[in-house]
Amino acid sequence: MADPLFSLEGKVALVTGGSRGLGYQMVKAFAERGADVIIASRKVEACEEVAEEVRAMGRKALAVGAHCGKWDDIDRLIDMAYEEFGRVDILVNNAGMGPMVPSHEVPENLFDSVVNLNFKGPYRLASIIGDRMKKDGGGSIINISSIASLVPMPRVVSYAGAKAALNAMTTSFAREYGPEVRVNCIAAGPFLTDISKAWTEEAREKSDNALGRPGRPEEIVTAALYLASDHSSFTTGSIIRVDGGP
Repeated sequence: MADPLFSLEGKVALVTGGSRGLGYQMVKAFAERGADVIIASRKVEACEEVAEEVRAMGRKALAVGAHCGKWDDIDRLIDMAYEEFGRVDILVNNAGMGPMVPSHEVPENLFDSVVNLNFKGPYRLASIIGDRMKKDGGGSIINISSIASLVPMPRVVSYAGAKAALNAMTTSFAREYGPEVRVNCIAAGPFLTDISKAWTEEAREKSDNALGRPGRPEEIVTAALYLASDHSSFTTGSIIRVDGGP
């Protein structure tokens, strides 16, 4: 039996980038604890595979193919979510990318793509859904940021800047849409998601943090459940580091 402190019975959650990596782990964890889930990413086929897993748990699921850095796609995603479920109780802005490129070699289109996906899209989703949550009486928004927003790292400056903007957005939206809506942020460290396949073998085994290793994707789950649950009712505007320690 699931811990009642983490119960999401009767909730509707929308997770961007929900077909793989950290997003996939959060989708599964939410569904296992009673939530119906909207899974969004660019590849609708991958979203539908995850949606089938959710349905097999006895929960409702909606798969939506959407580019989460484009406002037209985001507006369509929101319309589909509310048409299907009538509300969104939990929003997780998880979709993102952070290619490592020497800063002087970053072309304008790549810079724009990084900022769009990591900040412009989440801004649109959180502002439109946050406003609707406030009118509906409550909700929880969780932004997935990065430790790169807090610790200087070379060759990911556009990514780090976009994630720093996401951190600022978190604290500002907590004020704008509170007290009904709580808005929090997880600053994730290195995780063994798909992106880690491009790392060296040493980087997949060791990391320069207190625990000395990268995280396993499922290790994001408890922080996300805490922030999604109504029992974290006195936590808002917070940036929680899940990074293996400084």
